[in-house]
Amino acid sequence: MTAYAIAHLRPADGPVEDEVLDYIERIQATFEPYGGRFLVHGGEAEVVEGAWPGAVVMVGFPGVAEAHAWYASPAYQEILPLRTRHLDGDVVIVPGVGPEYDASATAAAMRAARDRTAREV
Repeated sequence: MTAYAIAHLRPADGPVEDEVLDYIERIQATFEPYGGRFLVHGGEAEVVEGAWPGAVVMVGFPGVAEAHAWYASPAYQEILPLRTRHLDGDVVIVPGVGPEYDASATAAAMRAARDRTAREV
């Protein structure tokens, strides 16, 4: 099942540092061996609810194992400080859902679990 590495990177004060540009130049090569590819890379986000200062980056991988392997890889860990020294952000890895996914079935399972817990209390 497809997995995604999603980053929410917040803007730094001042001009973009050379190390951040080096990171951007090198990152794509780090996830290609794991089947990763950019899906979103810092485009202008249209905020329709809440606040979202910064940029969104999303990379798709064939699965969660590949996403974790990429993040832990020596190639990525080598360049990671080039970004983290200059930009604050959050990065998550999440599994995707398939075409058969039904949100109403998820809601029903959540409702049943909540109701079981309430009966046990």
